[in-house]
Amino acid sequence: MDLEVNKIIPQRYPFQMIDRFNDVKPGIGSTATKLLTIDEWFFANQPADHLVAPRPVMIEAMAQTGVAAILSMDKNKGKNVFFGGIPRAEFKDDFRPGDKLTLAVKLKKMRGNIGLGHGTITREGKEICTADLIFAIE
Repeated sequence: MDLEVNKIIPQRYPFQMIDRFNDVKPGIGSTATKLLTIDEWFFANQPADHLVAPRPVMIEAMAQTGVAAILSMDKNKGKNVFFGGIPRAEFKDDFRPGDKLTLAVKLKKMRGNIGLGHGTITREGKEICTADLIFAIE
């Protein structure tokens, strides 16, 4: 499978939050990498001594990782996937410029046009965020 981000998910700059996919298993899960740089649009209006990526943006990156596993399924080719909600999320640290993040989402349940997934974001092997995600397939 081609792991090029632009061929898997429909988001484009500035809303594309993934740098590259490491692995995509249709209907099962996917992993991706995001390198936070000082040039990210969401750092633009923050004080230089306290640059922190907004947590909702990082949840969106996690959701885009999960969407790849859904859109790569043959039955979902050409469809749209919307972020349906976050029943639970836990953050153990902030996200800063220079962080190399690994995002992983496993699909837990797919029923009709609704999917449930569980995601993690790690930095240097240490888990810094977990979340349960709801996806709606159109």
